[in-house]
Amino acid sequence: GYGPIHLGTDIGGSIRLPAAWCGLVGVKPSLGRIPIDPPFMGRAAGPMTRTVTDAAMAMAVLARPDPRDHMDLPAQAIDWLDLDRDLAGLTIGLQMDAGCGMPVDPQVRDAIARAAAAMERAGARILPVDPWLTPDLLAHVDRFWQTRAGVELSAMPPDRRARILPRILDWADRGLGRSGEDVYRDYAATVEIRRLTAAVTARFDAILSPVSPNTAFPAEWGCPCDDDVSRTMDHIGFTMPFNLGEQPAVSVPCGFDDAGVPIGLQIAGRRFDDLGVLRVARAWERIAPPSRPWPMDGGDAA
Repeated sequence: GYGPIHLGTDIGGSIRLPAAWCGLVGVKPSLGRIPIDPPFMGRAAGPMTRTVTDAAMAMAVLARPDPRDHMDLPAQAIDWLDLDRDLAGLTIGLQMDAGCGMPVDPQVRDAIARAAAAMERAGARILPVDPWLTPDLLAHVDRFWQTRAGVELSAMPPDRRARILPRILDWADRGLGRSGEDVYRDYAATVEIRRLTAAVTARFDAILSPVSPNTAFPAEWGCPCDDDVSRTMDHIGFTMPFNLGEQPAVSVPCGFDDAGVPIGLQIAGRRFDDLGVLRVARAWERIAPPSRPWPMDGGDAA
């Protein structure tokens, strides 16, 4: 509640995951929709806001080409505030299993199922979606990012490197000293994920899923599986495919667990259909159950 519009960056879920854990709307646009410097495969910037309309207002300002991003999209006339549309007639996929990583918490699963049922009552056709990621594909991406992080962090000045969590340094350093053949196999897996994700999203107007398989975890942890460095990426099975596939994906609040911690619903779409995804998110916002008040001064509810 500190401000209406903030920005995040996301290469595997880092806009949508904190948005889900904090009860925010988080937009990961199509690759190149919002220029970013330096660009990289799957890397995106996007707004984190309290409402879908606020996110759309931010997109109207942010989604403009910039030559410093050599992967940016050409200018496109998009009326970002043209958000109102019915769910009736839409074919929406429902993915409850990422195919890898952490198991989905039953409270998260129930919240996503309730959201899908509400959209179905509003006229959408909801169809199940089988997972297309595998533990092997996720492991390849993890190792590819380890190598990238290891190379980049090893080039940092010692004073900056000393500020990084030891657990993250341990994870990154495991990516150094690998053969070119092994790194290429990891890269090839990212291309396969892109192919698979494009094929799945082509079948639907949108795809629903959890953002994160879990709810929020202790702030001192480096990631949801803090006890095991080999599981550093076990929480990104639902979010990461849309980075590598370049599709837009939005996190919207869809409930709370028994401890009052927010749960996020991911709405993803076809590549370049950023406005379509925001429209489905806004439609959900209109039929979603009432949320809890935002914290005010001193943590008191309004």
